Amino acid sequence: MTARDPVSAPDAEGRPRRVTRRFPLFTRDTARPEGGGRAAAGDAPAPARQWPILLVVVLVGTGLLLTALDVFRYGTLLIGAALLVGAALRWVLPDVGMLAVRSRFTDISTYGVLGLSIVLLALMTQPNPVLEIPFLKDTLHFTVS
Repeated sequence: MTARDPVSAPDAEGRPRRVTRRFPLFTRDTARPEGGGRAAAGDAPAPARQWPILLVVVLVGTGLLLTALDVFRYGTLLIGAALLVGAALRWVLPDVGMLAVRSRFTDISTYGVLGLSIVLLALMTQPNPVLEIPFLKDTLHFTVS
């Protein structure tokens, strides 16, 4: 072995591997996202281990059902609130199971921005909007007329 041929820890078969700073041409495996561990002990049943994602999915499903039953504003508010709950769970809990998709920062910002956007749009729906943002109203009139 020379200085130009460094090796690192052995691979799965026990053979030493070459060390290189280049990324591999083909990805053989992926790392679990930070916080992607079980949300409950391993001996707990599967639904209990993944309760954070189940909570968000049940809230979104209920919101979609309300929206389909012609209670649009409350349904979309519940969908946005479910995403905000997902962001809060991702921020507070160390392990959230399948709710962890990317890094903690990316998940929190994605869930938060989408949830807040949906809530704001639900509050602005016609007729009788709860929230009126003047520059958005002017933008709508500018684009339509």
